[in-house]
Amino acid sequence: MGAVCCTPEEIDFEKEVELAHFYLLRVIGKGAFGKVRIVQHRQTGREYALKYINKSRCVEQNATHNMLAERRLLETIEHPLIVNMRYAFQDEEHLFLALDLMTGGSMQFLLDRYTTLKEMQVRFYIADLVCALEYLHQRRIAHRDIKPDNILLDSSGHAHLSDFNIATQFHANKPQRFSRAGSLAYMSPEIIGKQGYSTFVDWWSLGVTAFELLFGKRPFTGKTNDQVTDAILNDDLVFPDDAAEIVSQDGMDVLQGLLTKSPHHRYGCGSNGIYKLKNHPWFQGIDWQAMVQKTAIPPFRPNTDESNFDAVHELEELLLEEVPLRPHKRINKTSTEIPQPETEDSRHRQWMDEKFLPFDYTKNSTSDHYYNHASPAATTETTTRSLVSSSAASRTNPTSQAMISTPITAIEGTSRGITGSRLLRRVGSALDHYEQSKYKAQGYVLTPNEDGTLSTLSEVGKCV
Repeated sequence: MGAVCCTPEEIDFEKEVELAHFYLLRVIGKGAFGKVRIVQHRQTGREYALKYINKSRCVEQNATHNMLAERRLLETIEHPLIVNMRYAFQDEEHLFLALDLMTGGSMQFLLDRYTTLKEMQVRFYIADLVCALEYLHQRRIAHRDIKPDNILLDSSGHAHLSDFNIATQFHANKPQRFSRAGSLAYMSPEIIGKQGYSTFVDWWSLGVTAFELLFGKRPFTGKTNDQVTDAILNDDLVFPDDAAEIVSQDGMDVLQGLLTKSPHHRYGCGSNGIYKLKNHPWFQGIDWQAMVQKTAIPPFRPNTDESNFDAVHELEELLLEEVPLRPHKRINKTSTEIPQPETEDSRHRQWMDEKFLPFDYTKNSTSDHYYNHASPAATTETTTRSLVSSSAASRTNPTSQAMISTPITAIEGTSRGITGSRLLRRVGSALDHYEQSKYKAQGYVLTPNEDGTLSTLSEVGKCV
């Protein structure tokens, strides 16, 4: 009698989403919460970043509340410049969040590779994040953990805000928080001082991040946590000696404004704070609608032909003796089971099982939360773009294919305070015209000087 061939169980995509709906690809991240790996949906072929954590480890690390809070919050938001949730599900062992895949890697990975970034790049990334924060703050949501690790680039080079693990939403009956949350080096004075805070803390963190991207170091440092805390609370902002050669005066003014210790005077804060910040001379030439629609062409395009993720995570997956991630069906509890003694851990486990509800963006669209506020033209284009993988989105933008995949080297000219001959100035001007032919686009326009010439790339947005 012949052998019977074993056939895999047929996958039903009409049922609730589960791990079996995805092909499991490489690991791209690891943190206290668990791991992140690239997955591909078996039916649509779209790729996502799958964030997951073992339930037992979640209980051990007291991360149950954070995971449930992140899951609930992500369901209520959607924005082109935020890493949005597409699926949420669980099995007997893990909790899963499938998020937009950002193939350009994190800002921290970019910073590790190049040490510092040029002002033109940083201005563009900060403008992206200003749009994301405007959306969140209108909904009274504070991210509370803005830093290079949590800023991800898509395949075209736009910056997106990710990781809402400690984000919080304020309500009329609780307009402030007093808990200490975030990464110490990026915490605002009001968080550290437990003075009570609101969404204003994000503008401080954005300032610290911008400072670090430009100068390769943070503005307030110390050898111990106590020294860092003291510096944030008491030290004045001091720019590096060569700051004028790196950043325009308008750029330094934005940094100074974001890193103002009093939230009442900090840039971005107050009823008209976001309006004033977006109209600052440093952002002159930015088309904010083009930024949100992602039709503005970034000044740096990641090379997606090579990995933009730390290879250590994948090596650890291969070398460490861990149980491989595999689909596990959830066990249906029956009334005939013998009840086990209730413990604190078992209560947390039951809480997770009950409250971590499934989510499928194709059935639970949250697009109205953002797109009702956009123009009709933006609605169709950005909704479509946000629902496809980053790699597919890049193929629909032939203009962006012409972008180079290396950081911009700004022209070091006389307009940045460096003396030089007329010949050098003319050479610099010629190079500027060459560079601007590649980077001029909606949302990123070089500003004309009084004599009709164009500013150097590093001076884009200066008040003239």
